[in-house]
Amino acid sequence: MSMMTWKLCGPMRLGDWKSSAVLLTAALLLSSSPSARAFDMNAGVSKESGPFDLFKFGFNAYKKGQKEEAVEAYRYAAEKGHTGSRWALANMYAAGDGVVENDFEAFKIYAEIANQGVEPGSEDTGFFVNALLSLARYYRQGIPDSPVKADLAQARQIYFQVASTFGVPEAQFQLARMILAGEGGGVNVQQAKKWLNMARKSGHAGAMSIFGNVLFEEGQTVRGLAFLTAALDRCNPKDCPWMQDLQERAFSLATEDDRRVAVALAPQVYQQGD
Repeated sequence: MSMMTWKLCGPMRLGDWKSSAVLLTAALLLSSSPSARAFDMNAGVSKESGPFDLFKFGFNAYKKGQKEEAVEAYRYAAEKGHTGSRWALANMYAAGDGVVENDFEAFKIYAEIANQGVEPGSEDTGFFVNALLSLARYYRQGIPDSPVKADLAQARQIYFQVASTFGVPEAQFQLARMILAGEGGGVNVQQAKKWLNMARKSGHAGAMSIFGNVLFEEGQTVRGLAFLTAALDRCNPKDCPWMQDLQERAFSLATEDDRRVAVALAPQVYQQGD
């Protein structure tokens, strides 16, 4: 079976680090440390176990709140090439969950997952795609006190790869926002609308909100306000404030008749595919 690979565009800005060596140094140190926590022998799992058994042990340990054991298991599984364990470990570093927060360490692991590629139809595809999204976010923002500087062109290219190759709504949404803002390239409203429309058809509330705002600003008052209203009814708590600001601004500029029609139309535009 052929391997579908994805390569980072441009320099990775990671100095002369070696992907596998950097990821596994902690695991090697842990194995020789007298203070390292041993696995629960009753579970029948040790560092010599297979990667999937280690991953399962780590996952179950995490659910029980035993995060040190989870990290240890994920590291050993990662050493054996288990992509899901690498991804879980990177997430823990990114969130400071069970380990000291270290975005640069997370970035390096995500980059390793991205650079190893993925086979078509592989069960690792989800980990691969999520690693790319994390890399795009890091390139968009940069990582303070690290070699990873903000690179908007790189972030935009990664979002494009994920949006076009895998059709991920979040990537389509973030790509559209960058295109509208001219981040990492030129402004192109029609291109942005295309990506927003694709994402909102998949139920992405943020894309629906921005799409509605663009339509409103183009003069499609009722239709734009309907999308803005429909999106607000389905927003995630963390996104509700900015989406509400957009909707309230449009409401304040619309006539009473337009508002009434838009509110009545909102349930329909959410359900319709166009």
